[in-house]
Amino acid sequence: MKSNPKAKMKQSNVFFICIVVGLILIGSASVAFSETAKEIDLSADVTLERFNKEIPGADSFIKKAKGVLVFPQVIKVGIGIGGEYGEGALRIDGKSADYYSTMAASIGFQLGAQAKSIVIVFTQEDALKQFRNSDGWKAGVDGSVALISLGMGDSLDTINVKDPIVAFVFGQKGLMYNLTLEGSKFTKLKR
Repeated sequence: MKSNPKAKMKQSNVFFICIVVGLILIGSASVAFSETAKEIDLSADVTLERFNKEIPGADSFIKKAKGVLVFPQVIKVGIGIGGEYGEGALRIDGKSADYYSTMAASIGFQLGAQAKSIVIVFTQEDALKQFRNSDGWKAGVDGSVALISLGMGDSLDTINVKDPIVAFVFGQKGLMYNLTLEGSKFTKLKR
């Protein structure tokens, strides 16, 4: 069977176009997100209210935390290659102490866009201090983040959380499962 050079060229052109479009979408997402501190704070408040309403025991769990990093909206876009970006606030004692962005890239079969919210809870002071003192903290490299999923009837009051950093990822329909933050990079923003 003969290979068709025109078909191969057409396939590589489509692949190249997908890469360019993906990079443009990722770049425009970061520009579109450049929110003010006040906008991030308002969105973080709404996200925490929703988190407390949807997850039993979340309110008391958050109050015991050393710090809570809230990303109200992380957008993931993928066309062959994918990227995600979001901006959020680090809350300590209920007040915003710093602002961060999160960014990740992926390669593989993917097409479309998705929005999710992420709440990362620092249960130990050392983990929070290491995170705050880093220059571009990367999940899975600079620290391990345990993703929490709750079964029916579970609440945060009944689960014994021993990990220094735990994360909750949720979308429009509640907690999302089988996700990872591995490779996500968190960078302090100047706001």
